[in-house]
Amino acid sequence: MTDLMTHLIKHLITHLWVMLAIVLLSACGDEQSSDKSETNSDADTDTDTDSDSDSDSDTDSDSDTDSDTDSDSDSDSDSDSDSDSDSDSDTDSDSDADEGPDCSATMPSGGETVELTSWISGQAFDGHSYGGWTNGNGGTITYFPDTYAFAASWDNSENYLAHLGLDFNGTQNYTAYGKIVAQFVEKKSGDAGNFSMIGMYGWTHNPCVEWYINEDSFNGLFGWGDVTADIDGATYHMSMTETTGTEGANACESGHTGPWIQIRSTRESARQCGTVTVSDHFDAWAAEGWELGALTSVHINVEVGGGVGSIEFPVAKVTTGN
Repeated sequence: MTDLMTHLIKHLITHLWVMLAIVLLSACGDEQSSDKSETNSDADTDTDTDSDSDSDSDTDSDSDTDSDTDSDSDSDSDSDSDSDSDSDSDTDSDSDADEGPDCSATMPSGGETVELTSWISGQAFDGHSYGGWTNGNGGTITYFPDTYAFAASWDNSENYLAHLGLDFNGTQNYTAYGKIVAQFVEKKSGDAGNFSMIGMYGWTHNPCVEWYINEDSFNGLFGWGDVTADIDGATYHMSMTETTGTEGANACESGHTGPWIQIRSTRESARQCGTVTVSDHFDAWAAEGWELGALTSVHINVEVGGGVGSIEFPVAKVTTGN
């Protein structure tokens, strides 16, 4: 009996150790599973964090790209706007340069009046010179020391000229002076005898050439030729002849004797205000083989053949490109 009880007790103790071992092993397994689960959870968290970081980075990058694009767009827009503004400014500037004279201009007050009995000349405003000639009863010319203007009057002068413009030294061809332009506004009254020419006038030396660009007249434009040229938006009729002038009076080079050349451009329709590109007429004459010498004068001019009349030029200005 005692032996049996001892055996049962031993068996029970052994069984208890086995059960305790199983419980301990099970507990260890659960702890390992928990650790592994936490490790995986941490890994997932890291992955999510990296993903969010990448996403934020991409978003920031896209935002930067959009910002750069907007900046470039704004910059290009501003640049284009500035460019357009500069272009407009250049256009305005060109437009101002191309504008003609004020055709409603009125005569300035004051001025110096000179009696014209034969040949006269003198200095006016800003490098401009006045001049005149008559072989008749004379007349007057009024110039202004402070503006580009002049006036003239005549009283039965047989042949009468009055003019204002630029004089040159007679050593260079017209091409040396670049673009030569005149602006004029004129108002006339009375009559001019049997002929008249209003426009541009001057001389060259070697060869001696007396030249006219006729824009208007008291009694009809004349001096038409068979050759034409389109200049300043109008048709001009051009001619070249040989002349001895009135009583041989001329402004040829010193020592010249005999006749000289006279070249004319006559506008097809008269006008009393406008811009004359004088150098374009010179070019047109040269294209016909009509030789011009060294330039001595480019003046705004009135020439009449008698009568009693007057003319005012509230604008009379000549400029060169050089």
